[in-house]
Amino acid sequence: MIANALLLTIAVLLTYGFWLMEQLRFLASYKTLLFHEYGNTILASAAVLFLNVFGAALLIQRTFLLKNTGRKLSHLDRQFQVRQLEMPLPEDEEDPRHAA
Repeated sequence: MIANALLLTIAVLLTYGFWLMEQLRFLASYKTLLFHEYGNTILASAAVLFLNVFGAALLIQRTFLLKNTGRKLSHLDRQFQVRQLEMPLPEDEEDPRHAA
């Protein structure tokens, strides 16, 4: 889920960055001055924007993709508590009940 939120965040921020570069094309001749004077502020703002978009993407995914997960998995929880479920052994291990 975190990987999906990260991928979505990167896609949104790349889209926003390309749109912003198109809108601020007239400032291209001043980029050295702007980065020298306001580079730290731009970097901090970009980091805060990244964290906010990442948090929003994670919240949206948790809200919509994990809906009713507890209800869907409650039958497994009941089976584990009653011990009705036998877990299959890996293929390379022998069943101790059938060992000679």
